[in-house]
Amino acid sequence: MCVLIFRAFVSVIAVLALLVSAEGSVGPSTNASFCTESKECLEYQLVCKTDEYEVRHYSPTRWVSTDAEAYFMGVGAAMAFRRLFQYITGANNAGVHMEMTAPVLVKIPEETQMWEPTIYTLSFPLSAAYQDQPPEPTNDKLYFTEMPEMDVYVRSYGGWMLSVTSRLHAHLLTKELERVKAPYNSTFHYGVGYDSPLKLLNRHNEVWYVAEGEPPPASNMCFHLFRC
Repeated sequence: MCVLIFRAFVSVIAVLALLVSAEGSVGPSTNASFCTESKECLEYQLVCKTDEYEVRHYSPTRWVSTDAEAYFMGVGAAMAFRRLFQYITGANNAGVHMEMTAPVLVKIPEETQMWEPTIYTLSFPLSAAYQDQPPEPTNDKLYFTEMPEMDVYVRSYGGWMLSVTSRLHAHLLTKELERVKAPYNSTFHYGVGYDSPLKLLNRHNEVWYVAEGEPPPASNMCFHLFRC
């Protein structure tokens, strides 16, 4: 009985998500109290939540991205952030200044070697006004990324998003996902930041793993919320 209730719940959420995804998905945040420093934030639909993680649904969005090769995530992210910040502050073919949006994504490969540099991909979500027709970057190291519709497993944590903390929380999330046999893309994860470097307290960071295939079986998502 509980499984049937849960499947009906997931089906309703999926339908609502598809209806919402027809509209813009970057704008004033209505469901993320932690996204407070940017005027526009990436919006999502909360599918369900456990004590260890959330399942969220994101509709398709366009991002501006750049790659940086470094031995440490923090070094690569700093180099990439400067390029992206220059783009939104006028280094584009229209010379326009765009609002800083949140979150900032860092795509982190799972397989890395300590003695070899890693390629990190940093991305900003384009603001709602430029989702359809963003100005072209003047720096040829920048490019646009079309993020598809997706469900993601999310683990949140405070403090600073460093290489060691990101890896720790990624490990804790994958450990839980494997425990419940939830299918996910294990080749990379996203380090996700919402706060400026100047914010010292109440910082919010996340780790994302992208769910694979159709919405995972009820028993593999947040089933314990529906136990009889």
